[in-house]
Amino acid sequence: MSFDQLGLAPSLLEAVAAEGYSTPTPIQAKAIPAVLEGQDVLAAAQTGTGKTAAFTLPLLHRLGQDTATKPRVLVLTPTRELAAQVEQSVKTYGRGGHLRSTVIFGGVGYQPQISAFRKGVDIIVATPGRLLDHLQQGNVDLSGLETLVLDEADRMLDMGFIHDIKRVLKHVPAKRQTLLFSATFSKDIRKLAASLLHKPVEIDVAPRNATADRIDQKVVMVEKSRKRALLSHLIGTGDWSQVLVFTRTKHGANRLVKQLETDGLSAAALHGNKSQNARTKALDGFKAGTLRVLVATDIAARGIDIDALPHVVNYELPNVPEDYVHRIGRTGRAGSAGEAVSLVGPDERKYLKDIEKLIGSSIERMVVEGIDLRSAGHDEPEDDRPPRRDNGGGNRPPKRGGGRGGPNRANAGGEAPKANPAGRRRKPRRGKRGGQRSGGGAN
Repeated sequence: MSFDQLGLAPSLLEAVAAEGYSTPTPIQAKAIPAVLEGQDVLAAAQTGTGKTAAFTLPLLHRLGQDTATKPRVLVLTPTRELAAQVEQSVKTYGRGGHLRSTVIFGGVGYQPQISAFRKGVDIIVATPGRLLDHLQQGNVDLSGLETLVLDEADRMLDMGFIHDIKRVLKHVPAKRQTLLFSATFSKDIRKLAASLLHKPVEIDVAPRNATADRIDQKVVMVEKSRKRALLSHLIGTGDWSQVLVFTRTKHGANRLVKQLETDGLSAAALHGNKSQNARTKALDGFKAGTLRVLVATDIAARGIDIDALPHVVNYELPNVPEDYVHRIGRTGRAGSAGEAVSLVGPDERKYLKDIEKLIGSSIERMVVEGIDLRSAGHDEPEDDRPPRRDNGGGNRPPKRGGGRGGPNRANAGGEAPKANPAGRRRKPRRGKRGGQRSGGGAN
């Protein structure tokens, strides 16, 4: 099948051809006709298989060339990076028309976003928290919405955005087209779909939690104290020019960047404590090739879309095995080959076992010549105890009571408490009623 057979407008076909695509992926071939017909869609596919184009292309076709006074399409995403990626796809494929789009997320000023609303937009791509702020302030009217898209819905549930999503739904028409795209069909996703979708077309083009065949997965067993040396060795001897490295914590990402820079490698960190300008600069430099290594927490696992990204490294394995699938899915995209290398310490063997059980196969053990992978007698200080998951930082995290931004707000970083100098955890402070206080996270 070719894109010409899907019934898309000539301007969209020209835009697709200009991007170098002629054959739709399986998710695109099945989803585009259903969206064009106005049906609700529940779709799951492996990461990197073109889900974004599967809904942007038919929605652009349905909107046509006529602009409206109110937004007609809303796409909700879990992270800022993914929101920017989706909105860029809207601009790329819709460049031959007159439709207006804008991206809305936290970490940046309100006024430019308010100005965009006042000028009029047809398509909004947003993270739930900042959009809800605008709705509560009366800056945007969604009463004319025709289509609602939940992109990476499973990640939004993981990050605790379900309550914000429900609040947003109060502002959109009950009669609408709803599209739910996810990397998995978990029980929670099916429950959410049952409450939002009407007689949806169900599309599942890949086994749950499967990894792409074109990704060459390898494991290196290494003492923790030798991981940094091993990473620099792999990058240097392999002449790797573009490497996405995942750590569990924000502090760990910052520390690794400084160490890699000491080794003469250009590197930057991408996580929720970074300002939006810093995050954008780091990602742009990495995409442009001026930055050799990008060290990220799981905030980026579904927000980075780089053509032919050659290398992903798990500097630390995730403690949630599903996150491994999404991390390595940043490589091997759009038909390109990729390599995913995991550096596994003795304390991470259980995580590795859980990952191999999830994906249903054993990952090849890799032998690295020219470097000692054994400990020099002591490991580096432990700064990343079994962590909570990084929920993406800049968007609204789950609350544990209290007002927004108040002392009871959940930690937005997903990092574990720091140990005291003696190596013991500090006892949590307790409020008047004995409840544990949670840290104030960055928004």
